[in-house]
Amino acid sequence: MKGIVLIICLCTGVFAIAQGTSLEKDFAAVESKVIEWRRDIHQNPELSNREFKTAEKIAKHLNSLGIEVQTNVAKTGVVGLLKGNKEGKVVALRADIDALPVTERNDLPYKSTVTSEFLGKTTGVMHACGHDTHTAILMGVAEVLSKNKDKIKGTVKFIFQPAEEGPPPGEEGGALLMVKEGVLSNPDVDAIFGLHINSQTPVGIIKYKPGGSMAAAQRFVINVKGKQTHGSQPWGGVDPILISAKIIDGLQTIISREAELTNEAAVISVGKITSGVRFNIIPESAEMIGTIRTLDYDMQKLINRRMEEMVPAIAKAYGGDATIDIQTTTSITFNDPDLTAQMVPTLESVAGQENVVIHKAITGAEDFSYFQEKVPGLYFFLGGMTPGTTEAYPHHTPDFKIDDSGLQLGVKAMTQLALDYLNM
Repeated sequence: MKGIVLIICLCTGVFAIAQGTSLEKDFAAVESKVIEWRRDIHQNPELSNREFKTAEKIAKHLNSLGIEVQTNVAKTGVVGLLKGNKEGKVVALRADIDALPVTERNDLPYKSTVTSEFLGKTTGVMHACGHDTHTAILMGVAEVLSKNKDKIKGTVKFIFQPAEEGPPPGEEGGALLMVKEGVLSNPDVDAIFGLHINSQTPVGIIKYKPGGSMAAAQRFVINVKGKQTHGSQPWGGVDPILISAKIIDGLQTIISREAELTNEAAVISVGKITSGVRFNIIPESAEMIGTIRTLDYDMQKLINRRMEEMVPAIAKAYGGDATIDIQTTTSITFNDPDLTAQMVPTLESVAGQENVVIHKAITGAEDFSYFQEKVPGLYFFLGGMTPGTTEAYPHHTPDFKIDDSGLQLGVKAMTQLALDYLNM
């Protein structure tokens, strides 16, 4: 069996090299366009489920290439279908298109000055996670592949997904809604590939991890009920703020004393506490909102169960009451081990074997996971940091930057993954 797998991988690598050589002119021709598209999208960002102009730009480009286009998928998503000259499998390539409520602080000539409303407040809007690069890269892949239909044995489905950062409260959106609306069918997708630019990984490097690559994300809300009293007489009431502190402390023991961290990482974080109106009043209630990150479903079940047991028990021990509600927002980004093993030679062929490395699991979350729940998928990270940089700003920050020279490798990798998979 090992010998058979090796032969498949070696053949894939040879095929990728041959294909890559024949596509170099097309890659070179599209590079400046990809950079131009990326900068335009960066300068005109749109929030989740509001990506109207971005979707229009994508659809216009796909139509110009003769690709079959479907718009208004999962509200503002765009899907393109490119059939090759030969019958075969169906592969999907995905890019997310939304921006974040972040006010850009850097000095780029194409810096965003866009403002919008988010949760009732005026805010700047910025592609502070690199989705502008993902969109431009996939537009470039579509152009290259549309010129090489004779090399496509099957069908390529281009998925431009809105609301990866999460739809506005009260709305559906993102990958989950795309799956619900049937984006992986008609025709049925056999495998899906996606990438994420990384500001702290040097240009030219590709990182991946078989199995659990990024964490499942859950949102929890804890409501604590005490008894209001004067701040000078705490014995006259039940302090929900004290109870909240004890609950937070207790929840962390689940991670430090009950979760088998040698298996996978796990995180419980409280990000918001709301309670009280005045310095000398012990309030009646408190609310805590936080997140749970897990990379293993058995660990997730354990953590959820223990939180549901612990929260009311701690509150009762201090004379109060508490409830907890846990909602899953993103599943585990799980790279199919067999598909990953098959496609790593392709990544090595375009980036160089020494530049393709395995990374440790990440406790950040990605709704690409919802596609992977339905079909085998591979999600990898693409370097976007200028080589020699001493300080790279992280994602979701006002100073976030990406080096445009890293985009070309993304175009090559996604193009070659599609071609090699279809020709296996």
